[in-house]
Amino acid sequence: MAKPIYVLNGPNLNRLGTREPHIYGTTTLKDVEKMCRAEAGSRQIEFRQTNSETQLIEWVHEAIDNGSGIIINPAAYTFTSLALLDALKMFPGPIIELHISNVHKREALYHNSLVSKAATAVIAGLGAKGYATAMRAMQDLIQ
Repeated sequence: MAKPIYVLNGPNLNRLGTREPHIYGTTTLKDVEKMCRAEAGSRQIEFRQTNSETQLIEWVHEAIDNGSGIIINPAAYTFTSLALLDALKMFPGPIIELHISNVHKREALYHNSLVSKAATAVIAGLGAKGYATAMRAMQDLIQ
């Protein structure tokens, strides 16, 4: 049986749909999960969200042992977490860093991703539909 794809979401993404809809849209995280599951087809996914850096790192550790790929929207931890970067560098498979907004069009503090240094690919600015794009790309990468 194929190992699952981990779809990991960082802080404040549980507020999608109501958080700054002019930037992030009105799609909820539940909607995103349905989109990912539909795109994954029969492949198992582990879809998770946390506001805790520690928990996010623990899930990366779990993926190191059990996952085939990681799609990660680390949110603010993208720019601040060396610990998350170190964990991701241990993952032997493909990693797709995902952002709903185009972080490069935003304020300068959003321009330096630590996570990109471990990522196989980066998707930014496609809105919530970027998750479906990431899922298709990940399936191509792990085949």
